[in-house]
Amino acid sequence: MEQLLTEIRNCTTCLPHLKDGVNPVLAAHANSKIAIIGQAPGRVVHESGKAWADKSGDRLRDWLGIDETAFYDVEKFAIIPMGFCYPGKGKSGDLPPRKECAPQWHHLLFEQLNQLELTILIGSYAQNYYLKDKKQKTLTETVRNYESYLPEFLVLPHPSPRNNIWMKKNEWFKTDVLPAVSAIVQEII
Repeated sequence: MEQLLTEIRNCTTCLPHLKDGVNPVLAAHANSKIAIIGQAPGRVVHESGKAWADKSGDRLRDWLGIDETAFYDVEKFAIIPMGFCYPGKGKSGDLPPRKECAPQWHHLLFEQLNQLELTILIGSYAQNYYLKDKKQKTLTETVRNYESYLPEFLVLPHPSPRNNIWMKKNEWFKTDVLPAVSAIVQEII
């Protein structure tokens, strides 16, 4: 696993497309129990090199019912974004994750995650890639039907503060889904 992580951290495949340069951010261990697949690091994470070390990460940890110590324990959580590097700024937020990372590296990582019990798919990029035709027509419907993807996958919206409007429109997520999410994670770790 360490050799693979070193290869990924030294990857420059997308360098010509990344204005801010490469800085692959991920974490994994052969004993990781839960894999978290998000979009791509934001600017803050790109600069710090620490995955989910931002407001989105604070909200995600709250949703999962865990603290930073548990979250950054690689034997509990592997953090594998769809794109390992910050894709840059777009008109209305960050650009989408680069399409090269997941096909190039994910299968190699998952081959070595021998203790994996759950994969958390955060946002539409991860859900589209992994669920393919099993996903619903919208992210909202996919998340509403989260139980149908268990025990292999747990689907969540992105925890970004940019999704506050979605959270207000979909109160059922907070009242019905989040208690189950926390319980599932606690049982595994």
